[in-house]
Amino acid sequence: MLLEAHGGIAAQSASSLEVRRPSPGFSEQDPEAWWQGTVRAVAMLPKDARAGVRAIGLSGQMHGATLLDAQDRPLRPAILWNDGRSAQECLELERREPASRAITGNIMMPGFTAPKLLWVARHEPELFRRTAHVLLPKDYVRLRLTGERVSDMSDASGTGWLDVGRRDWSDAMLSATDLTRAHMPRLVEGSSPSGALTADAAEALGLARVVVAGGGGDNAASAVGLGVVRPGQAFLSLGTSGVLFVVTERFRPNPQRAAHAFCHCLPERWHQMSVMLSAASTLDWIAQTVGCTDLADLVERAEAHGLHRHSPLFLPYLSGERTPHNDPHARGVLFGLRADSTAAELAGAVLEGVALAFADGLDVLIEKGDPVGEISVTGGGARLPYWGRLIAAALRRPLTYRAGGEVGAALGAARLARLAAGETEEAVCAAPSVERVIQPDAALSSLLESRRRTFQRLYRDLKTAFVEFSS
Repeated sequence: MLLEAHGGIAAQSASSLEVRRPSPGFSEQDPEAWWQGTVRAVAMLPKDARAGVRAIGLSGQMHGATLLDAQDRPLRPAILWNDGRSAQECLELERREPASRAITGNIMMPGFTAPKLLWVARHEPELFRRTAHVLLPKDYVRLRLTGERVSDMSDASGTGWLDVGRRDWSDAMLSATDLTRAHMPRLVEGSSPSGALTADAAEALGLARVVVAGGGGDNAASAVGLGVVRPGQAFLSLGTSGVLFVVTERFRPNPQRAAHAFCHCLPERWHQMSVMLSAASTLDWIAQTVGCTDLADLVERAEAHGLHRHSPLFLPYLSGERTPHNDPHARGVLFGLRADSTAAELAGAVLEGVALAFADGLDVLIEKGDPVGEISVTGGGARLPYWGRLIAAALRRPLTYRAGGEVGAALGAARLARLAAGETEEAVCAAPSVERVIQPDAALSSLLESRRRTFQRLYRDLKTAFVEFSS
């Protein structure tokens, strides 16, 4: 994403990537593909405009374990955020360091980086011995850009190695995975400079040797893009995963309910977050399953059909689930199918299931009395108004859609670049203009509340069966 000097969006580009799933529950990518995708995407931006770029910000998927040797070469495909192979290692890591939840503010989850390293140590010991450095996905791209191994506080919060309250690496958590600070990148705030483009990277990208900001994990950067920077401000992300994010003025952990407590990518701020592993990806799945190539048409048909008391229900746990279950064994379930169930009805069940899962997440965020104010919406799913209607009704709260909200973290990353170049937070981090607000429909809220009780019971009844099925 290319921003104009006054903050408007000048141009966008994208390059697709593939995910490898070599075994059930596994999810991997080639780090080299991130760099090649970056080069392709930047090359699509107007050449003349690129020449005027003053700073670069970075964001990316969190948690991915990118293992490098002493020459900074990847040793294996990166293990991604939605990989569930390290469930046993999570238990082992909390056994090794009983204070882990107090230190990190989070229950250890298979998606986090630290348990992935325990898995590598157990199953790929030679690769573990050769591991000299561990980077997160966006920070591997930074390495290729600047030659520097650096991470920011928000992305580092999702590793399981950060003392989130102190905003520093935890020697105790590193020791529990047989690693040291020497394996970790240097830490900076997301709005601070982290280095500058090397001559080779500048030439490859058609850019000057400009400063590169610390950047942020995808959700923290999305918050900056939406102006969600003060305590109580919140946003909902309808991307591949689903996120409810609220800014807090201090470290406010709630690990017992599988909520995340992370650093914001701006100094002296933190955030709480409920995370579901499958959100917009569930819609892609149902479209593929029913043989539909036009997502917008499928959603229109689902809206026309509507939801009824006896409509099928969907548990959206295609890759396991985080908040509130922390259950890597959970799986997607379509319940209540009939002989006359249609593709439109199934799509409606999927849209509703994600909405009900967001309601579960909101309950976790507010149960300790933390304020949750206006909720802005971001992510690709924000383009679907009917989904917004369902989610607003499930949450019983209005949803605010802002200009540029669908571009998510890229806008926030570009804003962090402006901050690293010396601009002020007041000038850069204002909320974009409101395009529309979806108010909760009372009748739909009542219907969803009734159906949510069955939705929650289905998970409770199937929890043991999920474990047995996965073994």
